[in-house]
Amino acid sequence: MAGILFIISAPSGSGKSTIVNQLRSLVAGLEFSVSWTTRGPRGSEVDSREYHFTTREYFEEMIRNGEFLEHAEVFGALYGTARSTLRAAFAQGRDLLLDIDVQGAAQVRQKCPEAVSIFLMPPSPEVLATRLRNRSRAEGDANEKKIERRLAKAKQEIENYREYDYILVNDVLDRAVEEMAAIVAAERIRRNGANGTPDGQRALELAERCRTANSEDRIRPVLEAFGVRKE
Repeated sequence: MAGILFIISAPSGSGKSTIVNQLRSLVAGLEFSVSWTTRGPRGSEVDSREYHFTTREYFEEMIRNGEFLEHAEVFGALYGTARSTLRAAFAQGRDLLLDIDVQGAAQVRQKCPEAVSIFLMPPSPEVLATRLRNRSRAEGDANEKKIERRLAKAKQEIENYREYDYILVNDVLDRAVEEMAAIVAAERIRRNGANGTPDGQRALELAERCRTANSEDRIRPVLEAFGVRKE
C-alpha cells in the first residue's frame, strides 16, 4: 500500500527542523525527504543528511531532466524535492515527510492533492527574530539585514496559512511535537480504518483541534502580531 505524503512548511527560524527531528525519533515508518539545494552548508550540516548540496549548474540540469517533484528559489538559492524519494518511500509502503516552503508546497498539492499539509507558525515576530539572531550568531553570520528580510518573508508565508490542512504554533516545543505526532497518527487511522484505542482516540481529537478550520482562537494572536489580516 502506498504511504501518506506529509508536507510541513514554516518561516525560516520557526523551529521546524527541531520538531521534525524529534518527530522522526518518536514515530516509526516515517521517511524524511532530504531536499536538494544550491546553498552552502550551515554550521554542523552534513551533505545528504540535512540537504543534498550541489551546484546551480547541476540543479538546473536536474530541472531540465524532470527529476524534481517541486523546486523553488528562496533567498537566491534553489531548493527541490527529487521524485525518486517519493517513489522509493511509497514502494516500501512508508509515509514520507517533505520539509518545503510555501512555493514548493503549492506545487506538491497540485500534483498530489491527497497530500496532508501542515503549517508551523512562530508565536510572534519578536520570538522569531530572537531565534534567527541566535542561529545567525551560532553560524558566525549575525547580519541584521538578512534577519529583516527573513521577518518580511515570514509575514508573506504566514499569509498562505489557509492553504494548509493543519496549523501548529511553536510556542511550546513539546506540545508542537505532540501535535505533529497526533496528526500523523490520525491520518494513518483515517487511511487504515477506525481505531478504538484510547491513544488512537486522543490522537484523533488532538489532530482535529489543529485543523486550520478549528484553529482560529489559537492563531489569531499570531496573525495580529505579524500584521496578517484574517479574512
